[in-house]
Amino acid sequence: MGIVADDVARVRAATDIVAIIGEHTEIKRSGRQWMARCPLHGERTPSLSVSPDKGVYYCFGCQRSGDVITFVQEIEGLDFAGAVEMLAARAGIRLTYTSRDESAARSRRKRLLESVAGARDFYHQRLLDGRDAGPARNYLRSRGYDGELVRRWKLGWAPDGWDYLAMKLRLSDDDLRDSGLGFMNRRGRQQDFFRGRILFPITDERGDAVGFGGRIMPGADGPKYLNTSTEAKVYDKSRVLYGLHEHRKEIVRAGWAVVCEGYTDVIGCATAGIELAVATCGTALTEDHVRLLKRFSADRLVLAFDADAAGAAAAGRVYAWERQFELEVLVADLPDGADPGDLGRTEPKALQRAIDNALPFLQFRVDRALAGADLSTIESRARAAERAVTVVREHPDPMVRDPHVVQIADRCQVDPDHLRRFAAGGPSMAPARSGGAAGGPRGSPDGRLTPEDRLTPEDEALQLAIHRPGEVAGRLHSTLFGDPAHREAFEALARTGGVVEACDQVSEPAAQLLHRLAVDAGRASVEDVLARVARLTAGRAMNSLRRLAASAADPALRQQYSASVAWLKAQSERLDERNTTAEALAVLLPWLVEHGRRCEGAASAPLVASQADPG
Repeated sequence: MGIVADDVARVRAATDIVAIIGEHTEIKRSGRQWMARCPLHGERTPSLSVSPDKGVYYCFGCQRSGDVITFVQEIEGLDFAGAVEMLAARAGIRLTYTSRDESAARSRRKRLLESVAGARDFYHQRLLDGRDAGPARNYLRSRGYDGELVRRWKLGWAPDGWDYLAMKLRLSDDDLRDSGLGFMNRRGRQQDFFRGRILFPITDERGDAVGFGGRIMPGADGPKYLNTSTEAKVYDKSRVLYGLHEHRKEIVRAGWAVVCEGYTDVIGCATAGIELAVATCGTALTEDHVRLLKRFSADRLVLAFDADAAGAAAAGRVYAWERQFELEVLVADLPDGADPGDLGRTEPKALQRAIDNALPFLQFRVDRALAGADLSTIESRARAAERAVTVVREHPDPMVRDPHVVQIADRCQVDPDHLRRFAAGGPSMAPARSGGAAGGPRGSPDGRLTPEDRLTPEDEALQLAIHRPGEVAGRLHSTLFGDPAHREAFEALARTGGVVEACDQVSEPAAQLLHRLAVDAGRASVEDVLARVARLTAGRAMNSLRRLAASAADPALRQQYSASVAWLKAQSERLDERNTTAEALAVLLPWLVEHGRRCEGAASAPLVASQADPG
């Protein structure tokens, strides 16, 4: 069930992993590798190492790893097939499925998305040249929307008729409903969902048109804004941000985003040169929205709307998001009653100043609580201070609360200790900061392993097999690996010849091991690595032979085992001397490989010194 293997391989080969990761975080070359701040767990220093020639990545912070398909699955929240489809669409590759049912389901989703895109084009062209769209064009001009702006954002006009779009697209009843473009009316006829409205097409983060926001014309009846129905199969307002696809690269580069309430606010910000704005689509900001922005490396969110309107409930969510996603939430210092969309078109510098002077969320709420307060009497100052401290008590971190309490005490001229006692009645749980998987290796900022994360001899040997296979061909063998994950990884690599292909055939521990070692080619010499592996394997062999000697009833066999131990010890000591290392390896490695093979054989006796050439 799924996509045929040859098509998956074609998609991998046609996709630049550095370019894909670079759409979500800033990525820079570091030697043969590329380094980036990992967008999968959020961090301030680069821990994500990417190997473009091997087609894999590994994060030394959160230990996530994989190939370009894995990355897309993680970052976009898709299953394997969905990630392959997304990359195939970018590369222009047509996929073949192994299951008819799956193929039909995915084909239908693609058909629904194509229907929405067709509707967008129809509505857009109608606005540009439709005779009935004249009043809409005039209204847009009066609001500062010229032809260039209309074309850039593909604004549209839904004719004020029953079924203009339905007649144009000729969709089935089910597809019309599930695309969110229409429905069946009481007379059993297809009817358009949007009528007599200026339309703002909504795309998801991948650029697929998924819905619309429709503004009614001034003076007409009905709600000011109407969004695509939540019953649509390809549209989920709690997971979509208007403008994210258009501004995602700039958000990744800057590391922060401006969150607005409406479509016109996003367009106004862009007009003012602030190409960092996104907007919720007729809903409050949700955790899914925040998670989506975090996926695009936004460590700071500037709210360009009245962030105090929802009160304590909204504050609790914001503080929780700050802890959970390790981000900072600020509020733009907009003039009272100012609309970011209008301000961006009429006073772009004022909008830029408001965003540049954004206040931390708690500071904004404290200032609101004290705004216009009567501070002329002791009683009024005390009341104002209590109001402000009530806001501060909502914050879960006492280290954040206390400086605000002191500031309030100073502004209201009241005793700070009294306010501290009042503030102490609120939550006191400090935020838990997460820097990745607990106890996991971090690596240095450039992604190379630190001394604390030093590679084991088996790590180094597997690294050679990945990056310099020709230099170790015929010298390394699976029996030289004592760790099961290393052995599994080496055997798969030997069968397939490629890291990505090998990872498709192994367990998760072995795949992660391959990813981690593939992103760093290592700097040790082949002879040094082979010597360390031989020394380690010889140690295991000596322990095994000692146990056999202790349990052997035949004195001659005990002598052979003991002689083998002595020979192994002597050869291991020769590995430590530079002028005899190569000679010792030439004798020792083949013996260890053959010994390992015999030990694995059910009916074979282990190799002993009398059966080897001790040199």
